[in-house]
Amino acid sequence: MTTAGSPEADFPDPWAGPAYGQAVRAGAGDLSLRDREGWSLPLDVRRWTGRAVAGDRSVVERCVGRVLDIGCGGGRLVEALASCGREVLGIDVSPSAVASTLLRGGAARSGSVFGPLPREGSWDTALLIDGNIGIGGAPRVLLRRIRGLVHGRGLLIVECVESDVDECRRVRMHAGQRPVGPFFSWATVGSPALVRYALTSGWTVAEQWTTSSTERHFVALRAHA
Repeated sequence: MTTAGSPEADFPDPWAGPAYGQAVRAGAGDLSLRDREGWSLPLDVRRWTGRAVAGDRSVVERCVGRVLDIGCGGGRLVEALASCGREVLGIDVSPSAVASTLLRGGAARSGSVFGPLPREGSWDTALLIDGNIGIGGAPRVLLRRIRGLVHGRGLLIVECVESDVDECRRVRMHAGQRPVGPFFSWATVGSPALVRYALTSGWTVAEQWTTSSTERHFVALRAHA
């Protein structure tokens, strides 16, 4: 258990804490999200901090204009977009994620999607990849927030679960079997639920696709008034 005076106790957001930061710097780590009932979600830090793969490239080729990568992690998408000549900014609450993105030559800054961000209302494309639709545990609130970040016909590309799942859990990050940091809300959203949330949050569905090699599922949403 995290106790007062431990490193994790100084970081109320576990994504900004030392366990996740160390994993990002190492490019690997035995991290997972777990609730009290035994549900567990492994965190694929190795893929997040690696180079862009086929599923990532399917996202990159659909991006237009200036891109905001929300929860940029190790910076692989920022790096891939910048190499294609896109103007892109990554944001992340993890200082290690921001540092990793900068080391790749990308632009990044520390911050939460719910805090003040540059160029609000003018981004052409926003990204929620690697399960980041789960941020905050309230998909509709998150989608409405991002609707305010893009312009009137802006694009949002979301990676989600293909199955019909719509769950919010109180989870805790674990390093191996050891809990690190406090409990926080996290959502797991499938494409049917995502579409339902989107239609009541200022979005229409532009496209859905699944990458055959990695079986990752994506939904592109278009902003509307």
